[in-house]
Amino acid sequence: MEIRILSFDAERHDLSTRMPFKYGITTLTDLPHIFVRIEVSFSGQIIQGISADHLPPKWFTKDPDKDPLEEIDDMLMVIEKAGEQARSITSESVFAFWHQLYQQQAAWGKDKMVAPLLAHFGTSLIERALIDAYCRFRGKNFHELLWDNQFGINWDKLRPELAGYKPKDLLSPPLKTITVRHTVGMVDWLFEHEIEKEKRIHDGLPQSLEACISFYGVTHFKIKVNGQLDQDLNRMESIEALFSQMKLKHFAFSLDGNEQFKDVDSLKAFWKRVQSSDRMKSFFDHILFIEQPFHRGIALTDEIGQALRSWEHSPPIIIDESDATLDTMPRALELGYDGTSHKNCKGIFKGILNRASINLRNRKAGNERLLMSGEDLGNIGPIANHQDLVVQACLGIESVERNGHHYFKGLSFFDKDIQNNVLNSFPELYTDAACDYARLNIEKGQLDVTGLLKTPFGTDESHFKT
Repeated sequence: MEIRILSFDAERHDLSTRMPFKYGITTLTDLPHIFVRIEVSFSGQIIQGISADHLPPKWFTKDPDKDPLEEIDDMLMVIEKAGEQARSITSESVFAFWHQLYQQQAAWGKDKMVAPLLAHFGTSLIERALIDAYCRFRGKNFHELLWDNQFGINWDKLRPELAGYKPKDLLSPPLKTITVRHTVGMVDWLFEHEIEKEKRIHDGLPQSLEACISFYGVTHFKIKVNGQLDQDLNRMESIEALFSQMKLKHFAFSLDGNEQFKDVDSLKAFWKRVQSSDRMKSFFDHILFIEQPFHRGIALTDEIGQALRSWEHSPPIIIDESDATLDTMPRALELGYDGTSHKNCKGIFKGILNRASINLRNRKAGNERLLMSGEDLGNIGPIANHQDLVVQACLGIESVERNGHHYFKGLSFFDKDIQNNVLNSFPELYTDAACDYARLNIEKGQLDVTGLLKTPFGTDESHFKT
């Protein structure tokens, strides 16, 4: 089969958040959302494919001195470059097409001094749209094609440890539900009574963490910290007090370090401090892992690795932003980290490679020490969040951070025809109860993804009309 991309188009929508979302060094109130559409020739049969994502400043490159508008321009640039390079490629399989594009984009990024994580954001949007088109071409869903290796995955040279294995040998059947790990941003309201009258939002959705727990039934959380010990501890003590007040006993949380810890010693001091209080020690018995505590500039150095390997009884620690290339996850495991994250913006085939490696290593070790988390960039439907949920389910990641349902007003940005189509197509995943627009239907802290898994890649034809 001959695969060629005939056309590429990117459409931008500017969105506003319901409330400020502080993560790391920035507070988000507005950002673009982009749809990428391609026309693909599969040996002469023309099929459309689509992908989408937010363009979040201060995530792909955490440069405090760079203007956020310039960062958005950089994101648009890497998307356009990936689209341009994709039109020059002819390949025999989807996987081979992706790998060729990955190599070309990496070479261009290195020449132009574009950070790999940013450069391959462009790669991932083309990859997602190509996978979408191929699923339509084959008339099968993503999992079926992945399970039967119809994408042509050949990981022998990329990960020699996986040589001889097929995807179905190392991956599990897709999950039917995803547990929502609800983001607690740095400036989010915790208690309902704390919200000042003039700052209260009247849009049908919960605003405080207290209200979110009641409204969605969430029991998994992602708590963001900023590396300021006293400030972080005070906030977590308030969260613990809220959970106690609400009699929330069966819960779990991850801690997002946001690259705010300067070295392992500072993280150890933080961990020792939270363990010194019986109250907080009990709270931290519920921790899943700590995500990306160190800045990406030092996270994968030998110095960090030596300190991690010598830390006895450490909590599980994974990388996120540091997972920038195909080599970084194996490097992280070698240094003493416990795993990595998946989000579609870092690449689907890369995520499959990482998950297969982790599953194989755990199988050989006879335990589940190494882990892969599901993270988020505030994704919303009807494309980005759908495709991400499909991949998370097929990678077997049970607890996945979602925050688009909280910081954005459902699908209110799109016209009623799109909202009605989504409500009709995925009645288990969306509802308009308590509001006059389509929103995610999170029940008992979970999302039902059975409907998404039956589609080619989380979408149907009507979603091309955004």
